[in-house]
Amino acid sequence: MALASGCDDGPAPPARSGAPTPAKSTAPPPDAWIPGHVAKMSVAEKVGQLFVPRFSGRADALEKIRKYHVGGLIYFPENFGSPKRTAAQSNALQQASKIPLLLGVDEEQGIVSRTPFVTVFPGNMALGATGSPADAHAAARVTGTELRAVGVNLDYAPDADVNVNPRNPVIGLRSFGADPGLVSKLTAGAVDGYQAAGVAAAAKHFPGHGDTATDSHTGLPVIRHSRPMWERLDAPPFRAAIAADVDMIMTAHIEVPELDRSGDPATLSKTVLTGLLRGALGYQGVITTDSLEMAGVRKKYGDAAVAVRAIEAGADQLLMPPSLPRAYRAVLAAVRSGRISAQRLDASVTRVLRLKQRRGLFQRATVDPDGTGAVIGTAANKAAARRVAEHAVTLVRNDRNLLPLKGRKVAVTGPGNGTLRAALRSQGVTVTSPAAADVTVLTTENAGAATAARIRALGPKPVVVAALGRPYDLDFAGGADAALATYSASTVSVTALAKVLSGAVRPTGKLPVPAAGKRVGHGLGYR
Repeated sequence: MALASGCDDGPAPPARSGAPTPAKSTAPPPDAWIPGHVAKMSVAEKVGQLFVPRFSGRADALEKIRKYHVGGLIYFPENFGSPKRTAAQSNALQQASKIPLLLGVDEEQGIVSRTPFVTVFPGNMALGATGSPADAHAAARVTGTELRAVGVNLDYAPDADVNVNPRNPVIGLRSFGADPGLVSKLTAGAVDGYQAAGVAAAAKHFPGHGDTATDSHTGLPVIRHSRPMWERLDAPPFRAAIAADVDMIMTAHIEVPELDRSGDPATLSKTVLTGLLRGALGYQGVITTDSLEMAGVRKKYGDAAVAVRAIEAGADQLLMPPSLPRAYRAVLAAVRSGRISAQRLDASVTRVLRLKQRRGLFQRATVDPDGTGAVIGTAANKAAARRVAEHAVTLVRNDRNLLPLKGRKVAVTGPGNGTLRAALRSQGVTVTSPAAADVTVLTTENAGAATAARIRALGPKPVVVAALGRPYDLDFAGGADAALATYSASTVSVTALAKVLSGAVRPTGKLPVPAAGKRVGHGLGYR
């Protein structure tokens, strides 16, 4: 049964003969044909569906499709051309594959953004500051719609980690916040948004990467949450994603001794993936590993063993193996030897194909390259990004009602100062030199303790500090007269900051994490 991914007509359920179906009869589900098809696939083809590697260019991608029957490929910035050329490339890859491909990208927005032409939104922590599942849904839907227009049908987002460690070097702004209830609501909103756009969503990083001071790209973080603490803090967003029918969940390369005492990272833990995620949480969708290039998963075992152990643990797809040939051969050998049973392999392949069916890829995997201009960067999409950015700006302190600034002479210094100066002028604010100014706006971007010294260096005039990165800079802004957070240094967020500073927009954001001695949910307005 050949499956041409570029065709309009996908496989149909088995035909039924006889009289018209009575009204009370139920039709078979759209994916009823998949187990039968899996049974007809070769072992080599089945193993290929477990892999989603990088590719250096079209020729490399085509070779991986031909030789390894890969289940998907992941785009990085160097793989993108213009939207039209990217769409044409995606079509060529789909047409070369016997089974439709999952063409994925790590497009979280904010500080993790791989797609050069999508409409720019602030990242997750800014969405957390809005407190609005509708804003999370809108940002995800716009992003997903633009990705789908170029043939990308899987976004490795949203991040569902609860960031409770201000020193977390790898999550931080990628998280919706420190409150599991808030993170759960926005995770569900984002999942709905991506999937409404026809793009598979992947909630990450299970069982929760929010309380670590180690970057799993360079080491193996150890998180010492008890099982009750994990249930209360880390699990709720993943439960919310599952309730939202998320297509995929990504594993974390972290060790959580109170969940599994083996010393293995969660990606390689059957206790975590099969016991907790499949068993306790009841998840039936696709489990993907995080990138297997990362040091956190390579510390204990060799690359070939990692691939096999991840499948044994319960993963369905292996993302970015350091060596696709080595990993593919290792998994294939494990299947042929019986170490990975035929039933275990078929279960993963069936889940992967069902995801592709849900996203309509067997009906049509290709896209219209000429239609990208009508979808990407539209006025409506940019307006949605502006609304999110404005909703996110959080006024944390405003001593003596220093803000708004209209009617004052203002100096601006710090990261993004040129953009902020122009944006303030467009709002009618007088921007001048430090010597002539009544007040100085100091922007920071992850300056940490250096924030305090920068405030002192500005002298006795009133100072407004605006944290364009992590809001934890405001922990060191006690010497300022007013403090705000945007959670993003993007132009859309700096422009929103100018509108709030000028009084054109009233601040409505609330802290999604503790900062400046204030609790989650703190946020001031203008009188």
